[in-house]
Amino acid sequence: MKKYCFVLFFAFISCNNKSIPKGFVSLEESIPSLLIELRYSTTENFVGEIIDGYSDPKIVLTLETVNALKKVQSELNKQNLGLKIYDGYRPQKAVNHFIRWAKILSDTINKEKYYPMVRKDKLIEEGYIAKRSGHSRGSTVDVTLIRIDSLNYGQELDMGSEWDYFGVNSWINYDSISYLQRENRRLLQNIMVKNGFKPYSKEWWHFTLDNEPFTEIYFDF
Repeated sequence: MKKYCFVLFFAFISCNNKSIPKGFVSLEESIPSLLIELRYSTTENFVGEIIDGYSDPKIVLTLETVNALKKVQSELNKQNLGLKIYDGYRPQKAVNHFIRWAKILSDTINKEKYYPMVRKDKLIEEGYIAKRSGHSRGSTVDVTLIRIDSLNYGQELDMGSEWDYFGVNSWINYDSISYLQRENRRLLQNIMVKNGFKPYSKEWWHFTLDNEPFTEIYFDF
C-alpha cells in the first residue's frame, strides 16, 4: 500500500512540473540522425485532430531507451537503413483524449484509413486503445525503417500496413502480406529485440524497453 501511494504522489509531482523529469532526455538532441514524424501533433492521425499534450511537439524518452535506440540506429546505418519515429513518450492527457474520442461513436472521420475492419465501439475492448499506455511510462516507441541513401532518403520500407492501422493487418504474425513485407517486419522485429526491446503482438511498430526504469508510473508532464 505504501508503494502504491508513493507512485501516485510521484506521478502527481511530475505532471505539475513543466520541465522534463529526471531520467528523461530529448530524442532529437540525443540521436539527431533519426527521422521524426510526430503525427499526433497534426491532424494526420486516427482521431483527426491535434492530440492533447502534443501542441508543442517534442519527443522525449527515458535515458535507457535512448541509449538502446542509439545501438539500433548504429546497426541499421551499416545496412544503409535507419529508424523513423512516430511516437515516444505520450502524456496521460493524450491517452485520455483517445478514450474520450473512442466513446463518441458518431465521430468516424478517419475510419476508412485507420480502422476500416473494426467497429469503433470495439477499439478499447480489442486492445487498440487503452486507458493506460506504456508510452506514458517513457520507454515505449512507435518506429519503422527507412532508407538513408542519398537517392531514397526517408523512404519507408513497406511493412504491409500503415502505422496506427487498427486491425489484423498490423499484427506482427499476420502472414497474408507479401514476402518482402514479411521480411521487412522480421528485420525490424529482430533488430529491436536484439537491442533490448519487446514487441506488442497487435502493432508491428510498437516496442517497449525490456528493463524500463519506470514500470508503474504513468507520467503526464
